[in-house]
Amino acid sequence: MPVLPSWLTEPLWDQFSVLLPQRPLYHPDHPLRCHRPRISDRIVFDKLLQLLRFGCPYEAIADTACSASAIRSRRDEWIRLGIFSQLKQIALDSYDRIVGLMLDQVAIDGSLTKAPGGGEVAGRSPVDRGKQGLKRSGMTDGYGLPLGRVLAGANCHDSPLLAPTLDRLAELGPLPDDITVNLDAGYDSNKTRALLDERGLHGRIAHKGEKAPIKASRRWHVERTHAWQNAFHRLSRCYERRAVVIDAFFDLADTIIIVRSLIRRSWTTHRWDNRPGRRP
Repeated sequence: MPVLPSWLTEPLWDQFSVLLPQRPLYHPDHPLRCHRPRISDRIVFDKLLQLLRFGCPYEAIADTACSASAIRSRRDEWIRLGIFSQLKQIALDSYDRIVGLMLDQVAIDGSLTKAPGGGEVAGRSPVDRGKQGLKRSGMTDGYGLPLGRVLAGANCHDSPLLAPTLDRLAELGPLPDDITVNLDAGYDSNKTRALLDERGLHGRIAHKGEKAPIKASRRWHVERTHAWQNAFHRLSRCYERRAVVIDAFFDLADTIIIVRSLIRRSWTTHRWDNRPGRRP
């Protein structure tokens, strides 16, 4: 059983492989050039997909084809080159050209997950008996595509993370003139409204003490995206300790979500050779 269907992994790998630098099969500095050949990038990429989906340790996913240390070293090399962030940006640009991002409606909300190993962005969770937890302040467009995130400890309130999360809008290029930011009651304060006014943004904020169905607003898109991300078990129970590694796995998960949504929404409007037989 593959970790992801082939109609999703193949376009991911096709674009990912283009971003990789050219490497010889054998290291050129070896005097005899007869040592072990370099492990294929495709093998390591498939291992990272398995780690992301199943959340298992590196040692559990390693085998005779690729060791755990090789996965970690290749992962760190790709992080230094910015491959994961570039891949997500390419996916967003492709979606914007083919379908179109709904940037006039933006939703932001925080989500708590477990972080048993602690780490740079972990903190005491107020809803898990003080155990180590991770908070992400996620931002989505009007359809629910992940646009960016800010990582923090679980003991950090959502409101202080709003400004750095909104800063990620600058990475998306030209923006609509009127942008509405949809927020839950945790952001209901004069400080939040002043922040939105300074940036020229409109705020649609739920009021504290007033119950309303979540589908009565556009906030449910970001809640659904959090559920999509938590389906990748490496994100729902994070054992990584370094923030750059966590961001890399989030970028890879977001790319999968974006490409999956792109294929699903263009299935009825576009035709291509390897289009899935059924709508995803």
